Amino acid sequence: MKARVHVMLKDGVLDPQGEAVRHALGTLGFAGVQAVRQGKVIELDLSATDRAAAEHEVRAMCEKLLANTVIETFTVEIA
Repeated sequence: MKARVHVMLKDGVLDPQGEAVRHALGTLGFAGVQAVRQGKVIELDLSATDRAAAEHEVRAMCEKLLANTVIETFTVEIA
């Protein structure tokens, strides 16, 4: 079973990497980009066979390690 985790900064949290990308796009001629938020995607190969148990386990991983839940949000996809 595979899991994909999307981690993004919460709204209102300063995103210096996103701002750097927005600025770089502007200097390359893409002036219409008003804001950029940068996040990360984490793909996991799991040995679990039960979908609900896998999602529960991945959410625990996110809360303990993969995401800083004070400033980041995450979503989990199980396939």
